[in-house]
Amino acid sequence: MSVPVAIEGNAAVFTPRGDVDSDALPGLLATARRLPPTVTRVTWDLRHTVFMDIAGLHLLIDQREECRGAGRLLTVTGLGEQPLRLLRLAGQLFPAGQWNDFLPAAPSASAA
Repeated sequence: MSVPVAIEGNAAVFTPRGDVDSDALPGLLATARRLPPTVTRVTWDLRHTVFMDIAGLHLLIDQREECRGAGRLLTVTGLGEQPLRLLRLAGQLFPAGQWNDFLPAAPSASAA
C-alpha cells in the first residue's frame, strides 16, 4: 500500500491508496508514528480507500488515542461508500466506540 503523507506547517495529511486491511495496518501505523512533534493537526484522507475492514477501525481507534495523547486534532475525510457503511455499522453495534467522531457532520438545516 502506498501512503503519501503531506506535511505543511503544523498539519499532516495521510492519503492511503488501497485497501486498509490487516496487511496494510502495520505500515500505516508505523508511518503515522513517524510524525514530527510539531504536527498538531492530522487528517486521514480516505478518498483512495475503497475497502476497509476491522483493521481500518483499529487504525482509527489508534489514531484517535495517539492524537489525544499528543494534543493533536484528528480529522477523517473522503470516506467512500464501503468505509462509511462499516463505520455506521460499528456505531450501531458498538456505540461506546464513539464511531460518529469519524463520520462527516450532517448538513445543517440551513444548508438544505
